[in-house]
Amino acid sequence: MENYTYNSFTLHMEGLKVTEDSMYPIFLFFFLSYIFIVITNVGIVVLVCIERSLHQPMYLLFCNLSINDIIGNTNILPRLLVYILMPPSENLITYYECVIQAFTANLFATVSHTVLMIMTFDRYVAICNPLRYSTIMNNKMVMKLTASAWGVAFVLVAVLLGLTIRLNRCRTRITNLFCDNASVFKLSCESVFINNVYGLTFSVVLLTASIGSVVLTYTKITVVCLTSKSKSLNSKALQTCSTHLCLYLIMMISGLITIVLHRFPQYDYERKVCSILLHVIPGSLNPIIYGAQSGEIRKFLSKTFQSKKVLPLL
Repeated sequence: MENYTYNSFTLHMEGLKVTEDSMYPIFLFFFLSYIFIVITNVGIVVLVCIERSLHQPMYLLFCNLSINDIIGNTNILPRLLVYILMPPSENLITYYECVIQAFTANLFATVSHTVLMIMTFDRYVAICNPLRYSTIMNNKMVMKLTASAWGVAFVLVAVLLGLTIRLNRCRTRITNLFCDNASVFKLSCESVFINNVYGLTFSVVLLTASIGSVVLTYTKITVVCLTSKSKSLNSKALQTCSTHLCLYLIMMISGLITIVLHRFPQYDYERKVCSILLHVIPGSLNPIIYGAQSGEIRKFLSKTFQSKKVLPLL
């Protein structure tokens, strides 16, 4: 029995398998992706904060998604970039750092669903009950929805990781490109039955609530649009709901690819790379899609750039 490996506080992380020729192009890709994600998402948050015309529930709720994308990618990409440039034998991480990274990674995934769920509710009220929209979606309601999205996710993930850190560890290798709950409890040689039951229940409840809320909401919105003869209402529904639905589909498709690859062990490494792209792709596309579809954001940016053009040259 290898007692010396029990409860080791230094873990070895599996890094990206890169050759000398591909090392720097891959590093540059992830580095530029990270810079782009941070700049665009921070830009969206700052823009919504400083521009009074954007102080609307739809944009305030979307800021949660931008903040989540920044947190999720900052949690993974900087360390991944360091590991790309280091020899595989030096890809080390402490147990406590790994737990924090796992908590943040699972929180990111959960909040991605809960935030899009509260955005679904906002779109439902805006389209199906427009006369009472300002009354229902007031600042207090926005704060409640935001607190619920983050609070529920925090509690669920805290229990998930709490069940994991109670286990004794007999392994030191993280068989993933970053720490998540599954890779942490795989360090243990004890029974992880409770972890699997809770994790499966957690995933089923979250996905059922997420998919169910979107399907029900968009079904009701479709019925309202089909029965309404208002072209302005249908146009508004198409513009705002297509943006939200596009963001939701990007998140679901990215996650689905990773889940499907779990069923094919021969593609284990490809699955791990896809788990990184699950953070990068939505984080990169969300601000672009939302910014391109939002008339208010386009008007503000257009006004800003036009005012700069007419400034006299000094």
